[in-house]
Amino acid sequence: MSSGEKKETDAVAMSKEYFDRAYRYQMEGKLKHAARCYLRSIELHPTPEAHTFLGWTYSFTGRYDEAIAECKKAIEVDPAFGNPYNDIGAYLVETAKYEEAVPWLTKAVAAERYEPRHYPHFNLGRVYEIQGKWADAMAEYQKAIELFPEYSLAIEALDRLKARLN
Repeated sequence: MSSGEKKETDAVAMSKEYFDRAYRYQMEGKLKHAARCYLRSIELHPTPEAHTFLGWTYSFTGRYDEAIAECKKAIEVDPAFGNPYNDIGAYLVETAKYEEAVPWLTKAVAAERYEPRHYPHFNLGRVYEIQGKWADAMAEYQKAIELFPEYSLAIEALDRLKARLN
């Protein structure tokens, strides 16, 4: 291994360590520490995960514009990674920008690399419910439940809409 390859391998390993530390801080509610560690991780080796999780950290304190900016950076690093699309959509929902949220959530549903696929369906359901598009909302909640049968928020939302329509 050349010295350049070793430096790159070391940077990737250190980046992962900072990411892991940041995540622990985030779960402990130590958001300033988490943000610093995510930023250090990104400096060493940018990943879509680090940008997305930094955005998530910002969102916990209502810094939605910064959170969205980090998610857009994540997409630049890896457009196939679905989490930042969903997160942008969710942040737009939180700021009552429902129409703007739909294309981002739709991209999350279609993303190649995205594991918790029930989230964008649930978030689309939230948007459609707010807009009074109840059939569309129910369809999205149902898709979320099909992907994750124990997803209580989607089950409750679907039940609520069914009751409303009866």
